[in-house]
Amino acid sequence: MTSARTLLTAWDLKPKKQLGQNFLSSAAAESIVKAAEISSKDIVLEIGAGLGAMTIPIAKNAAQVYAVETDGRILDLLKTELLVHHLENVQIIKADILRLLPDNFIRENHIRQQIVVMGNLPYNISSQVVVHLIRYRKDIQRALIMLQKELALRLAAPPGSKDYGRLSVMLRYCSEIRRVLTLHPPMFFPSPKVDSEVVEIRFREHPCGKAADENFFFKVIKAAFGQRRKTLRNALAGSELHISPEIADAALHKAGIDPKRRAETVEVEEFMAISDALHPLI
Repeated sequence: MTSARTLLTAWDLKPKKQLGQNFLSSAAAESIVKAAEISSKDIVLEIGAGLGAMTIPIAKNAAQVYAVETDGRILDLLKTELLVHHLENVQIIKADILRLLPDNFIRENHIRQQIVVMGNLPYNISSQVVVHLIRYRKDIQRALIMLQKELALRLAAPPGSKDYGRLSVMLRYCSEIRRVLTLHPPMFFPSPKVDSEVVEIRFREHPCGKAADENFFFKVIKAAFGQRRKTLRNALAGSELHISPEIADAALHKAGIDPKRRAETVEVEEFMAISDALHPLI
C-alpha cells in the first residue's frame, strides 16, 4: 500500500490534530489484522477508517466491513483506495462513533449476528469509546482496538495496582481482555509521542455474577474512582450519587466492606455487593 504521507501529499491533505489523527503504516495494520484472525464469516465495524490501512486487509478477510469515519475530507481518498484494491464489501459510514448506536446500526443493516469491532482510536476519546462498547456489548462478539499504551495498561490492570480503575472494573465484570501488540511511534504518520498498544476485548455472554441494576452499578464504580485518594465512604458521599456519609456507611457495612478501604483495592464482586446494598437506600 502507498504510505500515509504519500497519500496525504497527493490529495493535498494534512492530519488534523484535533481529531487525533495518527495514521497507521500498512505493515502495522497488516500485523493487527493478522492477530485479529478475521474470518470470511465475520462482519466488522471499523472505528476510524482513516486512509484505509486497516480497512483494506480487514476487507480481504471479512464477509462485510462497515468503515466509520468522521473526517469528511478523506472519504473520497478512502473510496479511491478501496476501488484500487477492487474491494466491494466495504460500506463507508460518515459518523461519530459515540453517536452511532450498535443496536440501531445492526437493525438498520439487517445484521443477524454479533459483530467484531476494530479500530485505531483517537487518544482523546478512547475511554469514552470503551464505555460505549461495554454498554452495547450484547451486539459485539469482540473488539480489537488500538489505544495509548498507558490506557491499555489501565484496562488490563488487576485490583490493588496503581493502574486499576473504573474501566478495569467494568471490563473485568463483562469480558476477558488481553494485550496483543505494542506499536512504536515510527509506525504512524505523524508519529505520536508515546507507544500504542492493541488490546483484544472478548465480551462474555454472561457477566461474572450480575448486578441487580447494571446502570447503577456502573455509576457506583464511577463514583468510587472519582476521588480515588479518598476512602470509599468519603468518595461515595462526595460523588454525583448525592448520598450522605451515613448512607454510604450503611451500604458498605451491609456489603461487608470496610468503609476505610479505597476503590483500587475493591474486587468486581465487592463492587456488585456495594451497588446492590446501596441501590435500595437511594
